[in-house]
Amino acid sequence: MKQTSIFDVISPIMIGPSSSHTAGAVRLGLLARNIYNRPFQKIVFRLYNSYALTGKGHGTEKGLLAGVMGFGVDDRRIKDVFEHVENIDYAFEYEENFKKHPNSVDFIFDDMKIYGESIGAGEVLIRKIDDFEVELTGKYNTLVLVYDDVAGMISKVTTIIQQKNINIATLHCDRYSKGGKASMVISIDGELDARTVSDVKALDKVYFVTYVKKLDE
Repeated sequence: MKQTSIFDVISPIMIGPSSSHTAGAVRLGLLARNIYNRPFQKIVFRLYNSYALTGKGHGTEKGLLAGVMGFGVDDRRIKDVFEHVENIDYAFEYEENFKKHPNSVDFIFDDMKIYGESIGAGEVLIRKIDDFEVELTGKYNTLVLVYDDVAGMISKVTTIIQQKNINIATLHCDRYSKGGKASMVISIDGELDARTVSDVKALDKVYFVTYVKKLDE
């Protein structure tokens, strides 16, 4: 009879011993990868609190790395993911911070920092992109943009989406200050095509746009 290891598939379908520390870590990595949405060669993972203290034993580091590499939660390569890394310089940092969620992490790319939390049962939440507050669960296709806080921007962006007969599920905005840089996070029912995303990118005063694909259930 084959001996079962902690990295065998358990319910819910995943690799690893913990839904929050392993499956949640993979899903956070996948979301960070989808948000960054371009090739990268260097990344730092800053693990907080429980992630930092017990992550090694629960496979959190493996899960985070596997996620940014595009592995799904049920991919058996997770258990030896370090052997599959090519052309990525990665590092792990550990910090205790009572202001952070127990299971949380920063994904630090060269030009972007993404903060996320594993909130239990494999569910995750991206709360910050750089210094902007966001709410991304991975359950919806989502458009994220950074722009100058000028009048009419919300209307311009939502009009482009609605012209495609696509329903907006949620919309969240944040800004540094009045008239400064602002962010918009729009979760939708359905999908945006490349032309629609390009139309948003072409708007005046828009600096950054990424289309974040929802995670597989």
